[in-house]
Parts: sequence; C-alpha cells; structure tokens
Amino acid sequence: MPKINITKTELVWLGKYDEEGKLNPVEKPGPYPFQIVEVINKPRTGKEIPTPGLLFDLYEGKEGNTFEEGWRNKLIWGDNKLVMSSLLEKFAGRINLIYIDPPFATGADFKFKIQIGEEAEEITKEHSIIEEKAYRDTWGKGLDSYLQMMYERLVLMKELLAENGSIYVHLDWHVGHYVKVMMDEIFGYENFRNEIVVGAREKHTHSQFGYLSSLSNSYQIILLYVKNQDTKLKLTKRKVEPKKERWSTLITSYGDRPTMRFEIEGVKPIPPDRWKWSEERIKKALENYEKYKDNLKNAPEDIDIARVRISPASKYGKVVEYYLRETEEEELTNNWTDIQAQSSLIGYDTEKNEFLLKRIIEISSNPGDIVADFFCGSGTTLAVAEKLGRRWIGSDLSRYAIHITRKRLLEIENSKDLTDEEGKRKYGRKAKPFEILNLGKYERQIWQVKTFSNKDEKQALFEYLAFILKLYGAEPISGFTHIHGKKGSALVYVGAVDAPVTIQEVTDAIQDCKKAEQKELHILGWEWEMGLNDAIQEIAKREGVRLKLRIIPMDVLDSEAVRRRDIQFFELAHFKVDIKTKGKNVEVELKDFVIPHTDFIPDDVKDKIKKWTDWIDYWAVDFDFKNDTFNNGWTSYRTKKDRTLNLKATYTYEKAGKYKIFVKVIDIFGIDTSQIYEVEVR
Repeated sequence: MPKINITKTELVWLGKYDEEGKLNPVEKPGPYPFQIVEVINKPRTGKEIPTPGLLFDLYEGKEGNTFEEGWRNKLIWGDNKLVMSSLLEKFAGRINLIYIDPPFATGADFKFKIQIGEEAEEITKEHSIIEEKAYRDTWGKGLDSYLQMMYERLVLMKELLAENGSIYVHLDWHVGHYVKVMMDEIFGYENFRNEIVVGAREKHTHSQFGYLSSLSNSYQIILLYVKNQDTKLKLTKRKVEPKKERWSTLITSYGDRPTMRFEIEGVKPIPPDRWKWSEERIKKALENYEKYKDNLKNAPEDIDIARVRISPASKYGKVVEYYLRETEEEELTNNWTDIQAQSSLIGYDTEKNEFLLKRIIEISSNPGDIVADFFCGSGTTLAVAEKLGRRWIGSDLSRYAIHITRKRLLEIENSKDLTDEEGKRKYGRKAKPFEILNLGKYERQIWQVKTFSNKDEKQALFEYLAFILKLYGAEPISGFTHIHGKKGSALVYVGAVDAPVTIQEVTDAIQDCKKAEQKELHILGWEWEMGLNDAIQEIAKREGVRLKLRIIPMDVLDSEAVRRRDIQFFELAHFKVDIKTKGKNVEVELKDFVIPHTDFIPDDVKDKIKKWTDWIDYWAVDFDFKNDTFNNGWTSYRTKKDRTLNLKATYTYEKAGKYKIFVKVIDIFGIDTSQIYEVEVR
C-alpha cells in the first residue's frame, strides 16, 4: 500500500489517487469545436458564410462580449465534462455566476409526465424510454464514482469562473457534506460563504408501532462559494410580516473579535460577546439619536440607520441599543425556507423554482453578466437569466431536456412575467437570440478512441461494430462488403461514428441483402444524410427488401446505461409536407408524420395516439436555408396550457429566385427529423 503524504484535510475516495499515491489529474479533453445546429430569434443578415464541407456552422466565439455586439446565448447538448473542457478556450475566467443542480446520488430514477395530443393525455415516462439521463437522479457505480464525477466537473467550473465569480451547488443530505469538503479543497475554505437552506417537499417516513426509521426531511441545501476572497454579495432584502419600530441590543456573540470590545458609556462586552459596529460608528449613531430622538421615524434616509441610545438601567445594568424602523422587509439570511426548491411549471420532479433562481442571480450577478448552468435540465436557470437581462450558457446530456428548454425559452414571449412574491415587478419579454450547439461527431470520436483503443485500426473497427451489434441484440457475421451483423432473420448495417449514413451506403447494403436472398435489413446510424428516409424507402421497396432505419442513441456513450442495458434504438421517422407558392409567397403545410415501426414504443403511449399529429410536439421552418445552420424563422409547438399545433407555415420572400426550405419536426420523445426542399418563387 503506497504511503500518502498528508499535508491537509481533504476528502479521499477510490479513484482520486493512483496506485502510487499521486493525485490523478483532471482530464481536459479538447477543445473540440461546437456545431451550431439551430439559431433562434436571430434574423439572417445575408452575410453568413457556411462552413465548407459541413452541414452546420462551427462556433468561432467571435460574436462579441455584449448583446449589442451580437452575442447569442448558448444551449449545448452533450456531456458537460466535454462541454466545459471545450468552453475553456473562449470562456476561462469569463463566467460570473454558475448554478448547478446535479444528481443527489439518491439511487432514485425520477419519472416525469409527457402530454400527448390536443387533449393533453398524460403518461408517466421513465428515462429509458426517451433517451433520458439528465433527470436520472442516481449514480449506479456507487459513491466513489459520484464523487469523482463531481470533482472533475467542479475543477472545470472553477477555471471557467471569473475572478469575481460565484458558484451555487444545490444538494441534499445524501451527499451535501461530502461535496462541501470537496469544494473546500477546490475553491478554498476561505472562499466558502454560506450553506443556504431552502424549503423542499417533505418526504414523510411511516411509523411502525410508534417508531420511525428517520425524521421526515423538509429542506435542501445550496453551497455558496466565491472564486476570490474579495468577492462581495449584493445586500438583498426579502418581504416579511410587518414589524413595528423597535430597539435591539448592539452586542453580539458572533465572531470572537477582541478589538470590538471597547467601552461605550461605561458598558464593555464580556468575551465572547463584542460590539456589532466600530467605535467611530457607534459614537456617530449616539449623536444621531440626540439630534433626531423626538422624530426618529421621519429622520432623513441618508442618515445612518444606526441611531444608538443608552437604555435606562435594567437588572442587567445599562444596555446599548440601536433603532430599527418599522418595516415589512429584512436583510436576507441563509434561511431560504420562504421559497420552495421545487416547482411544477414544466412538470418534472427535479424542476427548480424560478423565484429561487431569481434570488440567486440577483445576489451574485449584474445585467449583462454571463450565468451558466451545466446540469440545466428543464431550463429554469436559463429562463430566469433571460428574464433578468443576463447572458447565459446552459448544457445538458439529455436531448429531451434541450428540447424542453428550447420551448421554455421561446415561450417567454407569451408567458406570464416573472414577478416578485407580491407581483409588482415585471421581467417578461421576448428571448434574445440564442443558439443550440453540440459537439457532434467529435464527442463520439472521443468515446470511440477511449473505448476501442486498440492500435490496430481494423481490430478497433471490429470491436466497435461488435459492441454496437451486441447492444442491438445482433451478432457479427462475415462474408459481406456492406453487412456487419444479423438479428433473427434480418441483416444489420452499422454506420460510422464520425459521418452520417448516406443513401449510397444504404443502397449498397440493400444490394448485399438482395444477393443473400434476405428480405429484411436494419440500418443503425448516428446521423443521416438529409432526405435519406423518403428516398431510400422507395429503393428498398423496389428491391423487395423490408427496411428499418434505427438511430444509435447517445446513451451508448454512457457506460452506466450500457451496464444496465438501458439502450433503445429508435426508428427513424419521416414526414410529408405540401408546399405551395404564389408569387413571392410560400405556404408549407405539414401533411403527415410517421414512426414506421413502433415496436419500442410502450403500449400506454400508443393507446393515447389518436391521429398522426399526436406524435408531434414541435415543428419549425427555415425558409432560406444556406447550407449552414438551421435558422428558426417560423415555429409552432405545444405547451402545457396550449396543446394546439398550427400545421401551416407561411412566408413572403423579398426577391424572386430559387430557395431551400429546411423543415424540422420534433416528436413527443424529443427526437428530431429534418428534410430540405427546393422551391422557386417568381
């Protein structure tokens, strides 16, 4: 057993140190380029230059430092470790406030409700059905793995924080004490500011024969750290029950400071007690009292509130007191049980209250500052930052979380304004331009290198193919050029990690299938050539081959999901539109949406589907696609309150000519299907 030289108090877990007792460094892969897959609320300028050879533009970080300079807020789909590592190049030391609500390591798999169709039929879904990991409040490999995950990410967050930055980490009793010690090490014990207590839904325990296994829990905690010891928090007040004017003692026992034990009018605190204020301030306050004692309520506001008097002798002797005005508010403490941590605005068990984030953002940031949340979930932090005029960056591993957050941000324009508890202050407005990014093939390439690190390229490829086939329930076969495996009577082709499956690849696989006199072919792909589904189904039908196109989910990259066999290969959907032109006007009508094979869709979902539109949650159109990035020029989507969906999109072009129309449809599972059409207007 190697000897570890202990020089400080720290938390240690399996994986923190290597076998020789050396600290394992935090891996910082990349930086890898972000793909801009969608831009929202940002009109085209006509000056955009597409990235050569790519469907989507790469983010270059040149849009400026303020909204006025062209800044766009950022919603990023991907593993937050890779996301943060890639953000370091442009954003190290630039983020002013980070709030995270990471998993609590409770071992619970949270479920959430999905509404279907116009009648808002509700079903309760588990994460495994819709590629859901972010809301999975568990860490299956145990506490050591959870702590290593948190450690790596907190180290990256510290690098991203500005010198005046603050970080709030939302936890509960399961791991709060462990993470507190970890953050003392990373951010410095001296930079700890508060352990904030916030109200939570009580989880009652049941008694048996008059005894309890534990007391019911009714709160959660938020750990607040700053990056620099000089960082200050804004003085914040909250509404309370009205308090009449009163006098309060000027002596406190908090903080043993010998220099604050001087004598005032014959009174001197006895240790550990001390004065709350300096001698100079107290003497000035005594003068204020003599000057305004007959009219304290109406004394000028710019006079120090600390008007001090020596109260008449009591059984304790003289008492030095200071005057407090009649008030309906008080300075904020670390007791935030006046706010519930949870909310039901969107409908998730782990969703956080907007008023909680409003308080945090107002205490530790200014308008224009960058606020980040790297476990953004349903988007509470980003929505509140948007309403309060902050710039923001959010990320999540869940495709569905990104979709829900996008809708939430779009809905700001039509939603009720965020108000304070009394409903007096208004913040609502249309969301400023934001973009949806991902690491695309780069994230998958990192995974491939790590998982199949065999130096022989052919062997590494074989291991990759065998791995995907096993997850799909298929077995490898040989003797084909364009076929990799077999599942039952169906042949299987596996697409490459770093490229979309093309029409030509599928055509070649169909020919191999036909030569082998097989009637069914399954194609597994990470990404797909635009328009592939409609085109290739006609070819397959002509060749007499039953074709299934299935998506390899990003959950494949999650070793825990793989260990639990928690992987679903969804069918690639397709849709039909009717496009009509009249002069320079165009109308795009969504006519059909099909998920061809619903064998992975649970019966309770299928039973709620009454018509094809019930599968759709959102659709959007870019009427002037430039082979760069999808620019959301028109959209219709369902909300919790408004379940209607507009199936017709209209647009008027300024000039006659040929244009590309990019249509994107997102289903109730958060999976998008896209198609490009060419039109000519006169």
